[in-house]
Amino acid sequence: MTLIEDSANQQIARSAGKVMIALLLGNLTNLVSLILNATTFGAQADMDAFLAANRVSETLFLLMAGGALGSAFIPTFTGLLTKGERNPAWRLASAIANLVLVVLILAAILAAIFAQPLVHYVLAPGFASNPAQEALTVRLLRIMLPSAVVFGLSGLVMGILNSHQVFFIPALTPAMYRLGMIFGVLFLSPKMGIFGLAWGVVIGACLHLLLQLPSLIMLKGSYFPTFGLKMVDVRQVGLLMLPRVFGVAVVQLNFWVNTHLASRMSEGSVTGITWGLTMMLMPQAIIAQSVAMAAMPTLSAQFTLNKLDDLRLSLAASLRGILFLAIPASLGLILLRQPIVALMLQYGKFTETSTQLISWALLWYSAGLVGHCVVEILARAFYAMHDTKTPVLIGSVAMGLNVIFSVLFSGWFARLGWMPHGGLALANSLATGLEAVSLWLLMRRKLGGLEGQRVLKGTSQAVLATVVMALILWGWLRLMNEQPAWLVGAGGVILGGAIYGICVLSLRVPEVQYVLSMLKRRLKLA
Repeated sequence: MTLIEDSANQQIARSAGKVMIALLLGNLTNLVSLILNATTFGAQADMDAFLAANRVSETLFLLMAGGALGSAFIPTFTGLLTKGERNPAWRLASAIANLVLVVLILAAILAAIFAQPLVHYVLAPGFASNPAQEALTVRLLRIMLPSAVVFGLSGLVMGILNSHQVFFIPALTPAMYRLGMIFGVLFLSPKMGIFGLAWGVVIGACLHLLLQLPSLIMLKGSYFPTFGLKMVDVRQVGLLMLPRVFGVAVVQLNFWVNTHLASRMSEGSVTGITWGLTMMLMPQAIIAQSVAMAAMPTLSAQFTLNKLDDLRLSLAASLRGILFLAIPASLGLILLRQPIVALMLQYGKFTETSTQLISWALLWYSAGLVGHCVVEILARAFYAMHDTKTPVLIGSVAMGLNVIFSVLFSGWFARLGWMPHGGLALANSLATGLEAVSLWLLMRRKLGGLEGQRVLKGTSQAVLATVVMALILWGWLRLMNEQPAWLVGAGGVILGGAIYGICVLSLRVPEVQYVLSMLKRRLKLA
Protein backbone atom coordinates (compact mmCIF):
# COMPACT_ATOMS: atom_id res chain seq x y z
CA MET A 1 0.00 0.00 0.00
CA THR A 2 1.52 3.34 -1.07
CA LEU A 3 1.74 6.42 1.14
CA ILE A 4 -0.72 8.30 -1.10
CA GLU A 5 -3.21 5.43 -1.08
CA ASP A 6 -2.93 5.10 2.69
CA SER A 7 -3.46 8.86 3.15
CA ALA A 8 -6.56 8.93 0.96
CA ASN A 9 -8.02 5.84 2.61
CA GLN A 10 -7.32 7.28 6.06
CA GLN A 11 -9.09 10.50 5.06
CA ILE A 12 -12.12 8.51 3.90
CA ALA A 13 -12.00 6.29 7.01
CA ARG A 14 -11.82 9.27 9.40
CA SER A 15 -14.63 11.09 7.63
CA ALA A 16 -16.70 7.90 7.39
CA GLY A 17 -16.22 7.33 11.13
CA LYS A 18 -17.59 10.78 11.91
CA VAL A 19 -20.50 10.33 9.52
CA MET A 20 -21.18 6.87 10.94
CA ILE A 21 -21.50 8.29 14.46
CA ALA A 22 -23.86 11.00 13.23
CA LEU A 23 -25.92 8.52 11.23
CA LEU A 24 -26.07 6.24 14.26
CA LEU A 25 -27.57 9.13 16.24
CA GLY A 26 -29.93 9.72 13.33
CA ASN A 27 -30.96 6.09 13.35
CA LEU A 28 -31.59 6.21 17.10
CA THR A 29 -33.93 9.18 16.68
CA ASN A 30 -35.48 7.42 13.68
CA LEU A 31 -36.07 4.40 15.88
CA VAL A 32 -37.65 6.52 18.63
CA SER A 33 -39.85 8.20 16.03
CA LEU A 34 -40.83 4.83 14.58
CA ILE A 35 -41.70 3.47 18.04
CA LEU A 36 -43.81 6.53 18.87
CA ASN A 37 -45.61 6.35 15.52
CA ALA A 38 -46.23 2.63 15.97
CA THR A 39 -47.55 2.90 19.53
CA THR A 40 -49.66 5.98 18.76
CA PHE A 41 -51.14 5.03 15.39
CA GLY A 42 -50.24 1.37 14.73
CA ALA A 43 -50.18 -0.20 11.27
CA GLN A 44 -53.68 1.07 10.54
CA ALA A 45 -55.61 3.24 8.07
CA ASP A 46 -54.44 6.65 9.36
CA MET A 47 -50.78 5.65 9.12
CA ASP A 48 -51.34 4.21 5.65
CA ALA A 49 -52.78 7.59 4.63
CA PHE A 50 -49.87 9.52 6.16
CA LEU A 51 -47.19 7.39 4.50
CA ALA A 52 -48.93 7.56 1.12
CA ALA A 53 -49.27 11.36 1.37
CA ASN A 54 -45.64 11.83 2.39
CA ARG A 55 -44.57 10.00 -0.76
CA VAL A 56 -45.43 13.09 -2.87
CA SER A 57 -43.24 15.58 -0.97
CA GLU A 58 -40.39 13.04 -0.78
CA THR A 59 -40.59 12.54 -4.56
CA LEU A 60 -40.48 16.28 -5.26
CA PHE A 61 -37.47 16.70 -3.00
CA LEU A 62 -35.54 13.80 -4.52
CA LEU A 63 -36.40 14.74 -8.10
CA MET A 64 -35.39 18.36 -7.82
CA ALA A 65 -32.78 18.64 -5.11
CA GLY A 66 -32.03 15.39 -3.31
CA GLY A 67 -29.68 12.72 -4.56
CA ALA A 68 -30.07 14.09 -8.09
CA LEU A 69 -28.67 17.53 -7.26
CA GLY A 70 -25.98 16.21 -4.92
CA SER A 71 -24.63 13.80 -7.50
CA ALA A 72 -24.43 16.59 -10.12
CA PHE A 73 -23.50 19.56 -7.92
CA ILE A 74 -20.80 18.10 -5.64
CA PRO A 75 -18.38 16.97 -8.41
CA THR A 76 -18.66 20.33 -10.22
CA PHE A 77 -18.44 22.43 -7.05
CA THR A 78 -15.55 20.32 -5.68
CA GLY A 79 -13.74 20.58 -9.00
CA LEU A 80 -13.85 24.39 -8.86
CA LEU A 81 -12.63 24.42 -5.25
CA THR A 82 -9.83 21.96 -6.06
CA LYS A 83 -8.62 24.28 -8.82
CA GLY A 84 -8.74 27.28 -6.46
CA GLU A 85 -11.68 28.97 -8.24
CA ARG A 86 -13.53 29.97 -5.07
CA ASN A 87 -15.58 32.87 -6.47
CA PRO A 88 -16.99 30.88 -9.45
CA ALA A 89 -17.77 28.02 -7.04
CA TRP A 90 -19.95 30.22 -4.85
CA ARG A 91 -21.58 31.85 -7.86
CA LEU A 92 -22.52 28.34 -9.00
CA ALA A 93 -23.93 27.47 -5.56
CA SER A 94 -26.01 30.66 -5.49
CA ALA A 95 -27.44 30.07 -8.95
CA ILE A 96 -28.38 26.48 -8.16
CA ALA A 97 -29.98 27.52 -4.86
CA ASN A 98 -32.13 30.13 -6.60
CA LEU A 99 -33.21 27.70 -9.31
CA VAL A 100 -34.04 24.98 -6.80
CA LEU A 101 -36.17 27.35 -4.74
CA VAL A 102 -38.24 28.53 -7.71
CA VAL A 103 -38.74 25.08 -9.24
CA LEU A 104 -39.75 23.42 -5.97
CA ILE A 105 -42.20 26.18 -5.02
CA LEU A 106 -43.94 25.88 -8.39
CA ALA A 107 -44.00 22.07 -8.18
CA ALA A 108 -45.44 22.17 -4.65
CA ILE A 109 -48.20 24.58 -5.72
CA LEU A 110 -49.18 22.33 -8.64
CA ALA A 111 -49.20 19.26 -6.40
CA ALA A 112 -51.45 21.04 -3.89
CA ILE A 113 -53.90 22.08 -6.60
CA PHE A 114 -54.15 18.59 -8.09
CA ALA A 115 -53.84 16.67 -4.81
CA GLN A 116 -57.26 15.00 -4.97
CA PRO A 117 -56.97 13.44 -8.47
CA LEU A 118 -53.33 12.61 -7.71
CA VAL A 119 -54.38 10.46 -4.75
CA HIS A 120 -57.53 9.06 -6.36
CA TYR A 121 -56.11 7.99 -9.71
CA VAL A 122 -52.36 7.58 -9.25
CA LEU A 123 -51.03 7.28 -5.71
CA ALA A 124 -53.55 5.21 -3.75
CA PRO A 125 -56.62 4.21 -5.78
CA GLY A 126 -57.31 1.46 -3.26
CA PHE A 127 -58.28 4.17 -0.75
CA ALA A 128 -61.27 5.07 -2.96
CA SER A 129 -63.25 2.34 -1.21
CA ASN A 130 -62.87 4.39 1.99
CA PRO A 131 -63.70 8.05 1.10
CA ALA A 132 -62.68 9.26 4.57
CA GLN A 133 -59.22 7.74 4.20
CA GLU A 134 -58.83 9.23 0.71
CA ALA A 135 -59.86 12.70 1.95
CA LEU A 136 -57.43 12.36 4.86
CA THR A 137 -54.60 11.50 2.48
CA VAL A 138 -55.31 14.60 0.39
CA ARG A 139 -55.29 16.90 3.44
CA LEU A 140 -52.09 15.38 4.79
CA LEU A 141 -50.42 15.71 1.40
CA ARG A 142 -51.14 19.45 1.23
CA ILE A 143 -49.87 20.05 4.77
CA MET A 144 -46.51 18.35 4.10
CA LEU A 145 -45.71 19.86 0.69
CA PRO A 146 -43.73 22.86 2.09
CA SER A 147 -41.24 20.38 3.54
CA ALA A 148 -40.10 19.54 -0.01
CA VAL A 149 -39.07 23.16 -0.61
CA VAL A 150 -37.14 23.39 2.66
CA PHE A 151 -35.48 20.02 2.10
CA GLY A 152 -34.39 21.17 -1.36
CA LEU A 153 -32.36 24.07 0.01
CA SER A 154 -31.07 21.93 2.86
CA GLY A 155 -29.88 19.28 0.42
CA LEU A 156 -27.87 21.87 -1.48
CA VAL A 157 -26.31 23.20 1.74
CA MET A 158 -25.36 19.62 2.60
CA GLY A 159 -23.56 19.30 -0.74
CA ILE A 160 -21.65 22.56 -0.12
CA LEU A 161 -20.54 21.42 3.33
CA ASN A 162 -19.52 17.94 2.12
CA SER A 163 -17.42 19.54 -0.62
CA HIS A 164 -15.54 21.38 2.13
CA GLN A 165 -14.95 18.06 3.98
CA VAL A 166 -17.59 18.97 6.58
CA PHE A 167 -19.52 15.76 7.23
CA PHE A 168 -20.58 15.48 10.86
CA ILE A 169 -23.14 18.30 10.97
CA PRO A 170 -24.82 17.39 7.64
CA ALA A 171 -24.98 13.76 8.75
CA LEU A 172 -26.85 14.87 11.89
CA THR A 173 -29.66 16.46 9.87
CA PRO A 174 -31.77 13.27 9.62
CA ALA A 175 -31.83 13.24 13.43
CA MET A 176 -33.18 16.80 13.42
CA TYR A 177 -35.89 15.80 10.94
CA ARG A 178 -36.93 12.92 13.18
CA LEU A 179 -36.92 15.20 16.23
CA GLY A 180 -39.49 17.34 14.43
CA MET A 181 -41.66 14.26 13.89
CA ILE A 182 -41.18 13.23 17.53
CA PHE A 183 -42.33 16.69 18.60
CA GLY A 184 -45.38 16.32 16.36
CA VAL A 185 -46.35 12.97 17.89
CA LEU A 186 -45.74 13.95 21.51
CA PHE A 187 -47.08 17.50 21.59
CA LEU A 188 -49.34 18.00 18.56
CA SER A 189 -50.94 14.60 17.93
CA PRO A 190 -52.77 14.40 21.31
CA LYS A 191 -55.04 17.18 20.05
CA MET A 192 -54.57 17.01 16.28
CA GLY A 193 -54.27 13.26 15.69
CA ILE A 194 -52.38 12.23 12.57
CA PHE A 195 -52.27 15.90 11.47
CA GLY A 196 -49.86 16.56 14.35
CA LEU A 197 -47.43 14.10 12.77
CA ALA A 198 -47.80 15.87 9.40
CA TRP A 199 -46.93 19.24 10.96
CA GLY A 200 -44.02 17.49 12.67
CA VAL A 201 -42.67 16.67 9.20
CA VAL A 202 -42.69 20.36 8.29
CA ILE A 203 -41.02 21.31 11.58
CA GLY A 204 -38.41 18.58 11.07
CA ALA A 205 -37.60 19.86 7.58
CA CYS A 206 -36.96 23.35 9.00
CA LEU A 207 -34.68 21.90 11.70
CA HIS A 208 -32.88 19.92 8.96
CA LEU A 209 -31.92 23.20 7.28
CA LEU A 210 -31.35 25.35 10.38
CA LEU A 211 -28.79 22.95 11.87
CA GLN A 212 -26.51 23.44 8.85
CA LEU A 213 -26.71 27.23 8.55
CA PRO A 214 -24.03 28.05 11.19
CA SER A 215 -21.54 25.74 9.43
CA LEU A 216 -22.45 27.31 6.08
CA ILE A 217 -21.90 30.81 7.47
CA MET A 218 -18.49 29.80 8.87
CA LEU A 219 -17.32 29.00 5.32
CA LYS A 220 -17.63 32.74 4.56
CA GLY A 221 -18.94 32.13 1.09
CA SER A 222 -20.63 34.73 -1.11
CA TYR A 223 -24.24 34.86 -2.29
CA PHE A 224 -25.10 36.07 -5.78
CA PRO A 225 -28.72 36.93 -6.77
CA THR A 226 -28.53 35.15 -10.11
CA PHE A 227 -29.99 32.13 -11.89
CA GLY A 228 -26.74 31.75 -13.85
CA LEU A 229 -28.47 30.41 -16.94
CA LYS A 230 -25.54 31.51 -19.10
CA MET A 231 -22.88 30.11 -16.78
CA VAL A 232 -20.95 27.11 -18.12
CA ASP A 233 -20.82 25.47 -14.69
CA VAL A 234 -24.58 25.80 -14.18
CA ARG A 235 -25.18 24.19 -17.54
CA GLN A 236 -22.73 21.43 -16.62
CA VAL A 237 -24.66 20.73 -13.41
CA GLY A 238 -27.85 20.69 -15.45
CA LEU A 239 -26.41 18.24 -17.97
CA LEU A 240 -25.12 15.99 -15.20
CA MET A 241 -28.40 16.27 -13.33
CA LEU A 242 -30.78 15.44 -16.18
CA PRO A 243 -29.99 11.73 -16.44
CA ARG A 244 -29.90 11.48 -12.64
CA VAL A 245 -33.34 13.11 -12.40
CA PHE A 246 -34.61 10.53 -14.86
CA GLY A 247 -33.07 7.79 -12.72
CA VAL A 248 -34.62 9.16 -9.51
CA ALA A 249 -37.97 9.41 -11.31
CA VAL A 250 -37.77 5.73 -12.22
CA VAL A 251 -36.93 4.76 -8.63
CA GLN A 252 -39.77 6.91 -7.30
CA LEU A 253 -42.10 5.40 -9.88
CA ASN A 254 -41.37 2.05 -8.29
CA PHE A 255 -42.29 3.38 -4.84
CA TRP A 256 -45.49 4.85 -6.27
CA VAL A 257 -46.33 1.52 -7.91
CA ASN A 258 -45.73 -0.24 -4.57
CA THR A 259 -47.98 2.23 -2.75
CA HIS A 260 -50.55 1.86 -5.53
CA LEU A 261 -50.51 -1.94 -5.23
CA ALA A 262 -50.35 -2.00 -1.41
CA SER A 263 -53.34 0.36 -1.15
CA ARG A 264 -55.40 -2.45 -2.72
CA MET A 265 -54.18 -5.02 -0.19
CA SER A 266 -55.23 -5.51 3.43
CA GLU A 267 -55.14 -2.58 5.87
CA GLY A 268 -51.62 -1.91 7.07
CA SER A 269 -49.90 -3.12 3.90
CA VAL A 270 -48.69 0.39 2.94
CA THR A 271 -47.27 0.75 6.45
CA GLY A 272 -45.78 -2.76 6.24
CA ILE A 273 -43.70 -2.13 3.12
CA THR A 274 -42.74 1.40 4.21
CA TRP A 275 -41.63 0.52 7.74
CA GLY A 276 -40.04 -2.76 6.63
CA LEU A 277 -37.92 -0.78 4.15
CA THR A 278 -37.16 1.83 6.82
CA MET A 279 -35.85 -0.81 9.21
CA MET A 280 -33.64 -2.34 6.53
CA LEU A 281 -32.30 1.10 5.58
CA MET A 282 -31.20 1.82 9.17
CA PRO A 283 -28.13 -0.45 8.96
CA GLN A 284 -27.72 0.48 5.30
CA ALA A 285 -27.35 4.14 6.28
CA ILE A 286 -24.74 3.39 8.93
CA ILE A 287 -22.80 0.95 6.76
CA ALA A 288 -22.98 2.40 3.24
CA GLN A 289 -24.13 6.01 3.36
CA SER A 290 -21.44 6.97 5.86
CA VAL A 291 -18.68 5.54 3.63
CA ALA A 292 -20.24 6.86 0.40
CA MET A 293 -20.75 10.39 1.73
CA ALA A 294 -17.19 10.51 3.06
CA ALA A 295 -15.64 8.96 -0.06
CA MET A 296 -17.34 11.08 -2.73
CA PRO A 297 -15.37 14.34 -2.26
CA THR A 298 -12.09 12.38 -2.11
CA LEU A 299 -12.99 10.39 -5.22
CA SER A 300 -14.08 13.61 -6.98
CA ALA A 301 -10.77 15.29 -6.16
CA GLN A 302 -8.78 12.23 -7.31
CA PHE A 303 -10.68 12.22 -10.60
CA THR A 304 -10.18 15.97 -11.09
CA LEU A 305 -6.42 15.53 -10.56
CA ASN A 306 -6.44 12.47 -12.88
CA LYS A 307 -5.21 10.15 -10.12
CA LEU A 308 -7.19 7.17 -11.37
CA ASP A 309 -4.96 4.57 -9.70
CA ASP A 310 -5.55 6.23 -6.34
CA LEU A 311 -9.27 6.41 -7.09
CA ARG A 312 -9.40 2.69 -7.87
CA LEU A 313 -7.58 1.79 -4.65
CA SER A 314 -9.76 4.08 -2.53
CA LEU A 315 -12.94 2.68 -4.05
CA ALA A 316 -11.82 -0.94 -3.58
CA ALA A 317 -10.99 -0.28 0.08
CA SER A 318 -14.43 1.33 0.56
CA LEU A 319 -16.14 -1.67 -1.03
CA ARG A 320 -14.25 -4.10 1.22
CA GLY A 321 -15.32 -2.18 4.30
CA ILE A 322 -18.95 -2.09 3.20
CA LEU A 323 -19.12 -5.82 2.44
CA PHE A 324 -17.40 -6.60 5.73
CA LEU A 325 -20.36 -5.06 7.59
CA ALA A 326 -23.29 -5.58 5.20
CA ILE A 327 -23.05 -9.37 4.84
CA PRO A 328 -23.53 -10.20 8.56
CA ALA A 329 -26.10 -7.42 8.96
CA SER A 330 -28.23 -8.89 6.15
CA LEU A 331 -28.31 -12.43 7.50
CA GLY A 332 -28.71 -11.21 11.08
CA LEU A 333 -31.81 -9.21 10.14
CA ILE A 334 -33.28 -12.17 8.28
CA LEU A 335 -32.89 -14.47 11.28
CA LEU A 336 -33.86 -12.01 14.01
CA ARG A 337 -36.50 -10.01 12.11
CA GLN A 338 -39.55 -10.97 14.17
CA PRO A 339 -38.12 -10.56 17.70
CA ILE A 340 -36.45 -7.30 16.62
CA VAL A 341 -39.70 -5.85 15.29
CA ALA A 342 -41.60 -7.00 18.39
CA LEU A 343 -38.88 -5.62 20.66
CA MET A 344 -38.84 -2.25 18.91
CA LEU A 345 -42.48 -1.63 18.05
CA GLN A 346 -45.00 -3.97 19.66
CA TYR A 347 -46.53 -1.56 22.18
CA GLY A 348 -49.75 0.46 22.39
CA LYS A 349 -51.75 0.26 19.15
CA PHE A 350 -49.03 -1.82 17.47
CA THR A 351 -50.37 -5.36 17.78
CA GLU A 352 -48.97 -8.82 17.08
CA THR A 353 -50.67 -8.65 13.67
CA SER A 354 -48.75 -5.43 12.97
CA THR A 355 -45.52 -7.21 13.94
CA GLN A 356 -46.28 -9.93 11.39
CA LEU A 357 -46.90 -7.31 8.68
CA ILE A 358 -43.62 -5.47 9.26
CA SER A 359 -41.40 -8.51 9.90
CA TRP A 360 -42.70 -10.23 6.75
CA ALA A 361 -41.66 -7.25 4.63
CA LEU A 362 -38.37 -6.94 6.54
CA LEU A 363 -37.51 -10.56 5.73
CA TRP A 364 -37.55 -9.93 2.00
CA TYR A 365 -36.04 -6.45 2.16
CA SER A 366 -33.12 -7.73 4.27
CA ALA A 367 -32.15 -10.10 1.47
CA GLY A 368 -31.28 -7.00 -0.57
CA LEU A 369 -29.22 -5.16 2.07
CA VAL A 370 -25.86 -6.06 0.52
CA GLY A 371 -27.06 -4.95 -2.91
CA HIS A 372 -28.31 -1.63 -1.55
CA CYS A 373 -24.96 -0.99 0.16
CA VAL A 374 -22.90 -1.79 -2.93
CA VAL A 375 -25.10 0.36 -5.18
CA GLU A 376 -24.72 3.29 -2.76
CA ILE A 377 -20.92 3.46 -3.04
CA LEU A 378 -20.59 2.47 -6.72
CA ALA A 379 -23.21 4.97 -7.90
CA ARG A 380 -21.46 7.79 -6.05
CA ALA A 381 -18.13 6.71 -7.52
CA PHE A 382 -19.60 7.10 -11.01
CA TYR A 383 -20.95 10.54 -10.07
CA ALA A 384 -17.54 11.55 -8.72
CA MET A 385 -16.15 10.72 -12.17
CA HIS A 386 -18.77 12.99 -13.78
CA ASP A 387 -20.59 9.98 -15.19
CA THR A 388 -24.26 10.17 -14.25
CA LYS A 389 -25.49 8.36 -17.34
CA THR A 390 -24.16 4.88 -16.51
CA PRO A 391 -25.68 4.45 -13.02
CA VAL A 392 -28.90 6.10 -14.18
CA LEU A 393 -29.22 3.77 -17.16
CA ILE A 394 -28.51 0.69 -15.05
CA GLY A 395 -30.75 1.95 -12.22
CA SER A 396 -33.57 2.68 -14.64
CA VAL A 397 -33.44 -0.81 -16.11
CA ALA A 398 -33.28 -2.32 -12.61
CA MET A 399 -36.22 -0.28 -11.34
CA GLY A 400 -38.18 -1.09 -14.49
CA LEU A 401 -37.62 -4.74 -13.64
CA ASN A 402 -38.61 -3.91 -10.08
CA VAL A 403 -42.02 -2.73 -11.24
CA ILE A 404 -42.52 -5.92 -13.27
CA PHE A 405 -41.29 -8.07 -10.38
CA SER A 406 -43.62 -6.23 -7.98
CA VAL A 407 -46.70 -7.11 -10.00
CA LEU A 408 -45.57 -10.70 -10.59
CA PHE A 409 -44.32 -11.48 -7.08
CA SER A 410 -47.25 -9.93 -5.22
CA GLY A 411 -49.62 -12.05 -7.31
CA TRP A 412 -47.43 -15.10 -6.80
CA PHE A 413 -47.35 -14.58 -3.02
CA ALA A 414 -51.14 -14.22 -2.94
CA ARG A 415 -51.58 -17.50 -4.81
CA LEU A 416 -49.28 -19.22 -2.30
CA GLY A 417 -51.41 -17.88 0.55
CA TRP A 418 -48.60 -15.56 1.71
CA MET A 419 -49.07 -11.88 2.54
CA PRO A 420 -48.69 -10.27 -0.92
CA HIS A 421 -46.83 -7.15 0.25
CA GLY A 422 -43.82 -9.42 0.87
CA GLY A 423 -43.62 -9.87 -2.88
CA LEU A 424 -43.12 -6.12 -3.26
CA ALA A 425 -40.14 -6.30 -0.89
CA LEU A 426 -38.64 -9.31 -2.70
CA ALA A 427 -38.97 -7.48 -6.02
CA ASN A 428 -36.95 -4.57 -4.63
CA SER A 429 -34.20 -6.84 -3.32
CA LEU A 430 -33.84 -8.80 -6.55
CA ALA A 431 -33.77 -5.70 -8.75
CA THR A 432 -31.23 -3.97 -6.49
CA GLY A 433 -28.99 -7.04 -6.50
CA LEU A 434 -28.98 -7.08 -10.30
CA GLU A 435 -28.20 -3.35 -10.29
CA ALA A 436 -25.24 -3.86 -7.93
CA VAL A 437 -23.72 -6.63 -10.06
CA SER A 438 -24.08 -4.55 -13.24
CA LEU A 439 -22.49 -1.45 -11.70
CA TRP A 440 -19.62 -3.53 -10.32
CA LEU A 441 -18.83 -5.04 -13.72
CA LEU A 442 -19.01 -1.68 -15.50
CA MET A 443 -16.87 0.09 -12.89
CA ARG A 444 -14.28 -2.68 -13.09
CA ARG A 445 -14.09 -2.18 -16.85
CA LYS A 446 -13.97 1.62 -16.48
CA LEU A 447 -11.05 1.57 -14.02
CA GLY A 448 -9.24 -1.44 -15.44
CA GLY A 449 -9.98 -3.53 -12.38
CA LEU A 450 -11.22 -3.16 -8.81
CA GLU A 451 -8.55 -4.96 -6.81
CA GLY A 452 -10.58 -8.13 -7.26
CA GLN A 453 -8.30 -10.45 -5.30
CA ARG A 454 -8.25 -8.19 -2.24
CA VAL A 455 -12.01 -7.63 -2.33
CA LEU A 456 -12.67 -11.35 -2.84
CA LYS A 457 -10.42 -12.28 0.07
CA GLY A 458 -12.15 -9.82 2.38
CA THR A 459 -15.59 -10.97 1.22
CA SER A 460 -14.68 -14.64 1.75
CA GLN A 461 -13.56 -13.89 5.30
CA ALA A 462 -16.80 -11.99 5.97
CA VAL A 463 -18.91 -14.84 4.55
CA LEU A 464 -17.09 -17.45 6.65
CA ALA A 465 -17.56 -15.44 9.84
CA THR A 466 -21.22 -14.80 8.94
CA VAL A 467 -21.92 -18.51 8.46
CA VAL A 468 -20.57 -19.25 11.94
CA MET A 469 -22.65 -16.39 13.36
CA ALA A 470 -25.80 -17.60 11.57
CA LEU A 471 -25.48 -21.17 12.88
CA ILE A 472 -25.16 -19.95 16.45
CA LEU A 473 -28.07 -17.52 16.03
CA TRP A 474 -30.22 -20.34 14.61
CA GLY A 475 -29.48 -22.37 17.73
CA TRP A 476 -30.23 -19.33 19.90
CA LEU A 477 -33.66 -18.90 18.31
CA ARG A 478 -34.50 -22.58 18.80
CA LEU A 479 -33.35 -22.47 22.41
CA MET A 480 -35.18 -19.22 23.27
CA ASN A 481 -38.34 -19.94 21.31
CA GLU A 482 -40.71 -19.40 24.23
CA GLN A 483 -38.86 -16.47 25.81
CA PRO A 484 -39.95 -12.78 25.69
CA ALA A 485 -39.20 -10.85 22.48
CA TRP A 486 -36.93 -8.35 24.25
CA LEU A 487 -34.66 -11.15 25.43
CA VAL A 488 -34.63 -13.02 22.12
CA GLY A 489 -34.10 -9.89 20.01
CA ALA A 490 -31.63 -7.96 22.15
CA GLY A 491 -29.75 -11.10 23.16
CA GLY A 492 -29.57 -12.26 19.55
CA VAL A 493 -28.13 -8.94 18.34
CA ILE A 494 -25.48 -8.92 21.10
CA LEU A 495 -24.63 -12.59 20.61
CA GLY A 496 -24.45 -12.28 16.82
CA GLY A 497 -22.22 -9.21 17.00
CA ALA A 498 -19.91 -10.85 19.51
CA ILE A 499 -19.56 -14.07 17.50
CA TYR A 500 -18.88 -12.19 14.27
CA GLY A 501 -16.32 -10.00 16.03
CA ILE A 502 -14.49 -13.00 17.46
CA CYS A 503 -14.46 -14.69 14.05
CA VAL A 504 -13.04 -11.71 12.14
CA LEU A 505 -10.42 -11.18 14.83
CA SER A 506 -9.41 -14.82 14.49
CA LEU A 507 -9.21 -14.45 10.72
CA ARG A 508 -7.10 -11.28 11.10
CA VAL A 509 -9.26 -9.25 8.72
CA PRO A 510 -7.24 -6.13 7.65
CA GLU A 511 -10.11 -3.70 8.33
CA VAL A 512 -10.31 -4.89 11.92
CA GLN A 513 -6.56 -4.65 12.35
CA TYR A 514 -6.63 -1.09 10.99
CA VAL A 515 -9.39 -0.04 13.40
CA LEU A 516 -7.55 -1.60 16.36
CA SER A 517 -4.28 0.12 15.46
CA MET A 518 -6.07 3.45 15.10
CA LEU A 519 -7.67 3.01 18.53
CA LYS A 520 -4.28 2.17 20.04
CA ARG A 521 -2.79 5.35 18.58
CA ARG A 522 -5.68 7.41 19.96
CA LEU A 523 -5.27 5.87 23.42
CA LYS A 524 -1.54 6.61 23.41
CA LEU A 525 -2.21 10.23 22.45
CA ALA A 526 -4.79 10.48 25.24
